Amino acid sequence: MPSRPRHIHLDPLGGLAGDMFAAALLDACPDLESALRAGVEGSALASLVTLETSAGQNQGIAGRRLAFRPHRAEAHRHRDFASIVAFLEAARLPAGVAKRSKEIFTVLAQAEGQVHGIPPERVAFHEIGAWDSIADIVSAAILIETLDADWSCAPLPLGSGSIETAHGRLPVPAPATADLLRGFAVRDDGVPGERVTPTGAAILRNLKPAPFPPSQGFTLSGSGHGLGSRRLPGLANLLRILVFEPCDPAAVAEELTVCAFEIDDQSAEDLAVVLERLRSEAGVRDVVQMPVFAKKGRVATRVEVLVEPPHAEALFEACFFETTTLGLRAHRVQRRALPRRIVSRSVDGRQIAVKYALRSPGRWTAKAEIDDLQAHATGREGRERLRQLAEAVPGPAEDGHDES
Repeated sequence: MPSRPRHIHLDPLGGLAGDMFAAALLDACPDLESALRAGVEGSALASLVTLETSAGQNQGIAGRRLAFRPHRAEAHRHRDFASIVAFLEAARLPAGVAKRSKEIFTVLAQAEGQVHGIPPERVAFHEIGAWDSIADIVSAAILIETLDADWSCAPLPLGSGSIETAHGRLPVPAPATADLLRGFAVRDDGVPGERVTPTGAAILRNLKPAPFPPSQGFTLSGSGHGLGSRRLPGLANLLRILVFEPCDPAAVAEELTVCAFEIDDQSAEDLAVVLERLRSEAGVRDVVQMPVFAKKGRVATRVEVLVEPPHAEALFEACFFETTTLGLRAHRVQRRALPRRIVSRSVDGRQIAVKYALRSPGRWTAKAEIDDLQAHATGREGRERLRQLAEAVPGPAEDGHDES
């Protein structure tokens, strides 16, 4: 049975930049370097830059550095968004890598366009238009596409002071970076300077990481450090990466959040629509409703939503937006669930979805989906016959999908 993806947590102790992101991944997962080199050397980037990686230290902590050296010295070059997109489309990159690279540059162009009041397609990149910066973003895309991973990120150091740019001296974080970091948790550790670069912020925006690492169902399998080039006063300038691998696919306890509230002034018709919307929110595992008696003897509906803790705050906002409730309650619970798979079975020439649960090693139980039975059989006896045939098929092979 396929396991869940690994989970990678970013811990930006010193900050986050494109080269630090790629270097940290290589330090934590050395086997990725061959994929990165193959991706760069097989593309048009190979004629422009050379990939260099090395071991190093920052404030006594060992890690990796990554750099791209241009084959020829070029004057400071401004490249507009359209020319970079054209290069990526013609660079002989795998489709997924080219797509993700363009997506990262797109959010950069949108942020720069917002700052300067111009359409994204008219944005001219200055420092980010250099070949080494373009290669940093392509490298990040190669590694992200190679990995099968979910992502999370700790609060980002905000930094302070100012930096020199092609537009003159700008405050830290730079305006485009500040736009890209909207919605991310930040912290002020008192250390000045630029701590998150526009490239690092754009990669984060593309990843859409959760704010917390996994709390259950994973084991910590490794870590790595991507070293920055600057020296920070009293602080190691590095990005730490923690790699979590999923536990064996057996019944494991996981921590979830229960969100509960009562409704007595919203129609049943509207509430039915609302509950379907809540079911589609990120991280929601289940939504149930039940009749209850509220104050003054009014009949009300109690709603309970089971959600993954990293997504709880977003769910609370959705509940307040979609329903008439004025308050809700939340608490953590432990959930223990059996591994489950849904497999499509051919029964009498009809495709029936069957849900299997692993009760014990090698012992599966089966339940045919009622919607498929209803679609392919008429009457109770017909549905029962089709159900027995579908559920008699042995346990799942590798042609189904896991269900949480």
